[in-house]
Amino acid sequence: MTPSPNQRLPRVLVLWETRLLTDAVAVAAKDMAEVIALARGEDGLEPLIRRVQPDAIVVDSHELVDALCALDGELSACSVLEVSFAEHRLRVVRGARGDDALLGAAFADRLRAALAGSMSTGTVASSPADAVNGGAPALRREIGVLQPDDGLPSSVNGHGLMTAESVRSVGPQPDLTIVVPTRNEAGNVAPLVARLDRILSEKTIEVIFADDSDDETPEAVREVAAASRNGVRLLHRPPEERQDGLGGAVLAAMRVARAPWVCVMDGDLQHPPELIPTMLAEAAAQDADLVVASRYSQVEEGGNALSPIRKLVSKATGGLARSMFPRRLRGLSDPMSGFFLVRRGAVPFDRLRPRGFKILLEIVVRSKGLRVAETGFDFGERYAGESKASVHEGLTYLKQLARLRVGALGFRLAGFTLVGASGLLVNMLAFWALAVEANMNYLLAAVIATQGSTIWNFALSERLVFRGVQKRRGYPARLGLFFLMNNTALLLRGPLLIVFVEAFGTGKLVGNLGSLLALTLIRFSIADTWIWAPARESRPHAYDIHGLMSVVSEARLPELETFRTERIPEQPTINVRIGRLNRRQSELVASLFRLVRHTRYDEGLGALGFGVDIAAADDTIEVVASPLLRHSPHVLYTNVVEPILRWMFVRAGYSLVHGACVEFGDRAYLVTAQTDTGKTTTILKSLENHGTGFLSDDLTLLRPDGRVLTYPKPLTISRHTVKAVRTPLLSVKERLLLFYQSRIHSKSGRQFAFLLTKFNLPVATINAIVQLLVPPPKYHVERLIPDVRKVRESQLAGLIVIERGHDERRELSFEEAQEIVMANCADSYGFPPYDSIEDFLQRMNGAVHLVDEERRIVGAALAGLPATLLGSSTMEWWRELPGIAGVDVAPEPVEADASLVAIPVAD
Repeated sequence: MTPSPNQRLPRVLVLWETRLLTDAVAVAAKDMAEVIALARGEDGLEPLIRRVQPDAIVVDSHELVDALCALDGELSACSVLEVSFAEHRLRVVRGARGDDALLGAAFADRLRAALAGSMSTGTVASSPADAVNGGAPALRREIGVLQPDDGLPSSVNGHGLMTAESVRSVGPQPDLTIVVPTRNEAGNVAPLVARLDRILSEKTIEVIFADDSDDETPEAVREVAAASRNGVRLLHRPPEERQDGLGGAVLAAMRVARAPWVCVMDGDLQHPPELIPTMLAEAAAQDADLVVASRYSQVEEGGNALSPIRKLVSKATGGLARSMFPRRLRGLSDPMSGFFLVRRGAVPFDRLRPRGFKILLEIVVRSKGLRVAETGFDFGERYAGESKASVHEGLTYLKQLARLRVGALGFRLAGFTLVGASGLLVNMLAFWALAVEANMNYLLAAVIATQGSTIWNFALSERLVFRGVQKRRGYPARLGLFFLMNNTALLLRGPLLIVFVEAFGTGKLVGNLGSLLALTLIRFSIADTWIWAPARESRPHAYDIHGLMSVVSEARLPELETFRTERIPEQPTINVRIGRLNRRQSELVASLFRLVRHTRYDEGLGALGFGVDIAAADDTIEVVASPLLRHSPHVLYTNVVEPILRWMFVRAGYSLVHGACVEFGDRAYLVTAQTDTGKTTTILKSLENHGTGFLSDDLTLLRPDGRVLTYPKPLTISRHTVKAVRTPLLSVKERLLLFYQSRIHSKSGRQFAFLLTKFNLPVATINAIVQLLVPPPKYHVERLIPDVRKVRESQLAGLIVIERGHDERRELSFEEAQEIVMANCADSYGFPPYDSIEDFLQRMNGAVHLVDEERRIVGAALAGLPATLLGSSTMEWWRELPGIAGVDVAPEPVEADASLVAIPVAD
């Protein structure tokens, strides 16, 4: 259907854009409708629909469907279609009504055909006819639903809505992310985005508004997103999440930024967007990790729009910072600048503790080895709104300086000591009044004086020292424990006081002073770690793995950090709780009323041992883990969560294969080997010398059509792995720890652990305690290869199997390649409680055998692809990879590290 010249072209609004969904809609709408693709949440749907006036809306979110159905009055002539990639279906939620409906069943049929073709081939057909002809024959139409034949239950799509944390799965990786922190800047959004649209037209730019506003700023961002040539995203934080100020908003946005470089700038147009290309050029010219736009460079200072008072205050605060951190801030004329460009891989996100809006100072002080450059600029006039500078922000900045200098613990200790000093005065006055003036027995006077100083110290500690701490215990409990601590200290103070007064003859006052000072550090330690212990994080950790699987866990899972999302799915694929398991009945059995299937692994050591309870309830795998595993998250993930994910992916039609994956050009190669062969070093050397794209190092998601998806766990490294790369961003402390970590988490260490499984020993508990005491050396790839090119998905072009101990290169048959991949997958598992988990999930799956299904997926993906066995006695497989991939690469000559021949390399 082609509209007449006088007829408006129908519009299809795609809410939540993904490359596959948007491309499929574009094919279906070709010569038929205009496509508008936006990442959008429930808020602001009604004004958006009024503005766009769509004739069809395509969504991939149940929540959006519910919100759209509530707007029935606005959708009288509009179709609503829901696409679920997890369930492989398209559902016509509502058809267009009325004579003026421009898009109806024909568009739905074309979209269904385009999606069917994409699911069978991994790519979207270029035309509707191609889509129909190339559609998967197994797909059938039943009441407008595209259903898979296997009848497997769907996975939960954990995508967030109009939030920046989900942008990792949207489209190709941008070249630059611009983060704009905003608080009530509605009037500045449109002119800022308009100026950003006019720069760097040759680059792909992502703009994230990190918003803590209470005005119309979020709506203003939504309005400009539709018209901007750049990808505009909104990360809006509710009031309860803003305690760390705009610096915390910037940090949250940087965590989810997809580009390798992040530019942070204010939203009031005082920072000129036209300077960003200069900053990028400066970063390249100076080989810098950070480029700061300074208001006080010798060239540009005269152009500042700062008032004399603000300039004086700004220079004074910047000078104070430089005096406190002379080495870190050397050569940085404006550490208070809010306009800077930083390489995302150089930012130690886990170390940052922002307060207020001076995030640059936090990054520079807490980052090690940053290469810093500087460029000047004219600080402009504010376009609209009000400045956020205030006395409160000034005090927050001074507290931030103090915390950065002495650390949070030292800051509290200093405060506790000052409070104790004031309490000492109170105690001494009370003791003098009772023991000297009233002639009371000095021991009884010390007891009574202690009660008075205890009340004083508690009140000031509560108000000043631990004011910002989210406390685990209630007020009465803290007061009671504080009194208990101080009075228990009398058991030690009494003997000390007697020694001072009677044995040394120091006198009553001096003896009392000495006993008090001796207990100050002990009392602070108890107060800080017990009485005012911070509340355990109540908000669970959520992870969305490509929209296919979601994990919610009360314990943090570092291996899934790349997939972290702020949105907690209502029905995750896996839900991990921490609880106590007893021998008679687990918490899970007691709490789940609709329990379907259940298994348990418990070494009988209670809270101090390894124990998990696993059950299938509805479409979620419920896991209750013993308290020990909260403190040993690597074991919780590797031994519990990952085995469940492996087989849940198989149920969803994917294989989580044991193998690294790198991309040469646009072709991906799976590199597999037995554990501890040297695969990690091989991948790192190839990334550094060949410029290959990185998908994963240990596990790769594989589809039957040969599409591979990244699964970027942190790399487990050794000292020899670090030596193999030129510019790892590891601190001296991290390098020293590698000496011990490499020995414990080595091949021999793992072989010893597997040997223990043959005996009647609590090996899972032993493993958890060892990894608690000596965590494995795991680092994300950007810490090792700073400028790595990360790839989200690609098309598999071949398999490379590496072996050590012999020099050989030969082609493998399809059967050999499939068997090796399956054997290497099996080799990476097997530690308790893996057998229990596999048996449980197999029983849950019924007639379809999961191992056979995984073999089918792997076989379909490898069919027709070349497979090469590459043996090496020098462990320099990386040199051969370009030749196998058919790529002409001339790597720089690098001398072989002879130590790699004899010493196992951690994988």
